Amino acid sequence: MSERPHPSGLDPRLLEVLVCPVTRTRLRWDPRTNELISDEAGLAYPIRDGIPIMLPEEARRLRPGGEGEGEAR
Repeated sequence: MSERPHPSGLDPRLLEVLVCPVTRTRLRWDPRTNELISDEAGLAYPIRDGIPIMLPEEARRLRPGGEGEGEAR
């Protein structure tokens, strides 16, 4: 029996174990932008072709309180 794929294209088990490389805290998936969000670091990590790009220099900085919105890196 296989798990249903996550809408992000990521394996659901991977989403459970991934953490922010800066803060080591859990991430949440934003379906509007298809990014993994680190609320604590204020960073949005892109998902490209189903692969999370977990490099801080590739992440988009979020404005305080601007969930899912921010400036380009």
